[in-house]
Amino acid sequence: MPSLQKTSAPQDRPQGRSRTVIPTHRDKVAAAGSELIGGPYGRRALSGTGQLTPVRVIALVAIGMFALGMVQKLPCYNWAWFRGTTSQYTHACYSDIPHLFAGRGFADGLVPYFDRLGGDIPFLEYPVLTGLFMEVAAWLTPGGGDPAENERAYWLANAGLLMVCAAVLAVCVTRTHRLRPWDGLLVALAPSVALTATINWDILAVALTAAAVLMWSRGRPLAFGILLGLATAAKFYPILLLLPLLLLCARAGKWREYGTAVLGAGGAWLVVNLPVMLLAPEGWKQFYLFSRDRNVDFGSIWLLVSQRTGTTIPPERANLYALLLMVVAAVGLACLAFTAPRRPRFVQLAFLIVAAFVLTNKVYSPQYVLWLVPLAVLARPRWRDFLVWQACEVVYFLGIWMYLAFTSSGNKQGLPVDGYQFAIVLHLLGTLYLCAMVVRDILAPEKDPVRQDGSDDPSGGVLDGAEDTFVTGRAARPARHAAPGMEEGQRVSWGTSDDPNHPWGAPE
Repeated sequence: MPSLQKTSAPQDRPQGRSRTVIPTHRDKVAAAGSELIGGPYGRRALSGTGQLTPVRVIALVAIGMFALGMVQKLPCYNWAWFRGTTSQYTHACYSDIPHLFAGRGFADGLVPYFDRLGGDIPFLEYPVLTGLFMEVAAWLTPGGGDPAENERAYWLANAGLLMVCAAVLAVCVTRTHRLRPWDGLLVALAPSVALTATINWDILAVALTAAAVLMWSRGRPLAFGILLGLATAAKFYPILLLLPLLLLCARAGKWREYGTAVLGAGGAWLVVNLPVMLLAPEGWKQFYLFSRDRNVDFGSIWLLVSQRTGTTIPPERANLYALLLMVVAAVGLACLAFTAPRRPRFVQLAFLIVAAFVLTNKVYSPQYVLWLVPLAVLARPRWRDFLVWQACEVVYFLGIWMYLAFTSSGNKQGLPVDGYQFAIVLHLLGTLYLCAMVVRDILAPEKDPVRQDGSDDPSGGVLDGAEDTFVTGRAARPARHAAPGMEEGQRVSWGTSDDPNHPWGAPE
C-alpha cells in the first residue's frame, strides 16, 4: 500500500566531508589512466585555487578533443565529400552539414520553413531552433565562388559554433555536481563526442539540456524550464526529462517547483515556435511529419529485426511498437521512482528514459550518442563502465560507415550485412549494460558512486535532501535493523577515508 508518511532523508552532511572528490583516488581505471599524464592527483596539487581550475581544464580538454574530431574529418574536408559517396564512408568522416548546405537551400539563400524546397522533402525537416542555428551559420558563410569551397566554409562555420556548444556542455556537466567537478573529464574525453559532434547539429540541444540540468541542480526551476524548452525547440528528446522529474517531485511533494519548470519549458518552446507556426505552418510541421512517416532506418532494433526476418516493418507499425515500449519503460521508471529504498537521483532516471527512447526509436544515427553522454556521466560516473559503453559506440560508429561503404560500392568493399548487425547488437548491449548499472545503483544506493561520500542528489536541486511524502513497496517498509527514523537505503557509516569498510574510502 502507498504510504503518505514523511520519511527522513540524509540532510545533514558529516563534518569535514565537503571536499572535492578526485577520481584518481576513488576509481582504479582513472588512476591507471592517469599514468599517461604523470600519475594520480597528488596532495600538493592545486585544488581549484590557481589558474587551472577544474572548469578551465575540462573546457580546454573539450575544445582540444573537438579539434581532434575536426582533424578526423580532414579526408572528407579535402576531397571525399565531393568525389562520390564511398570515400567519405571508408574514411569514416561523413557529415550531413556540407551536403545540406545546398540540399536544403542555404546556398541559394532560401529561408527555412518559408521557402519551398525541390525534391521529396518540401521544407526543412529540422526543429525551429536548429533551423535558426543552420541559418546563422549560412549567414557566416561567404557566398559566390566554387560550390565545394562554399560547402567547406559552411562546415567550418558550423564547426566553430558547435565547438562553443561542446565547451558549454563540458562546463555545465563539470559544475552540476559541486564535489565531483572532475567527472566532467569523461564528457571532455569521450571519443564519441569528438567523432560525432560535427556530423549534425545535435550537440546544440545536448548543451542546452546540460545547462538546464545545471540550473535545476542550483534550485532554479524556472531557468531549468526555459532552457529545457529551448532544447526541445532544437531536438525532441529533451522533453522526456519532464517525466522523471514529475515522478521525483511527486515522491518529494515538490509540485510548485515542477509546475514552474513545466510553465517555463512550455513558454520558451512557444516563444521559439509560435512565430513560425503561425506564419509558415506547412514548413513548421515538416519536422513532425518527417519523424512520423520516416521508414525504419539505420542502427535501430527495428532494422535489425527487419533484416533478420526478411520482412518490412512499415512506419506506422514501428511507431506503435516504439510507443508501446516507451509506455512500458515509463511504467518501469515509475516503479523505480516510488519503490526504491531511497529516492533515485534525478539524472539517473533522466538517463534511463532517454536511453529507452534511443533503444526503441526507428533510427539510431551515430550522433544520437551525444544525447546520452552527459546524462551517463552524471548518472554513473565510473570510468570502467563509461569506457565499456564508449567502446561499443565507437564500434558502431565505424560499423555504420563501413556498411554504407559496402552498399554504395556494389558490395565490393566495407562491412557486409552480418557485420553491421553485429555492430547494432553491440551498441544495444552497451547501452543496456549502462542502464543495468544505473538501475543497480538505484536499488542498492550504497553502491552509487555519487552517494558514497554522503551526498543525496547533487543534481536534484530542491529534491536534494528533501523528505519523501509518497512512497510505496519497499520504500514504505524500513528495515527492522535500521536505526530509528532512517530507511534502509539511508544508513551511512562515516568512517575515515583509510577504512575500506566504509563508503568514503572503499573503491568499487
